[in-house]
Amino acid sequence: MKAKEIRKMSSAELETKLGDLKKDLFFLRMQHATNQLDNPQKIVDVKRDIARVKTIIREQQIAAAK
Repeated sequence: MKAKEIRKMSSAELETKLGDLKKDLFFLRMQHATNQLDNPQKIVDVKRDIARVKTIIREQQIAAAK
């Protein structure tokens, strides 16, 4: 997921996307714990996507406060 794609989303969409990514991360961690995860890099990718979404949400909050 690219930052450009995230910036086009509304704040409500960002919140739902963040929730979905957190659920995905939970299930990936469960798969990793039970040795069912094929590619551990997916965990890193989801964490980075979560960070991107949180960053964009914070940027929008700061811009709204000005």
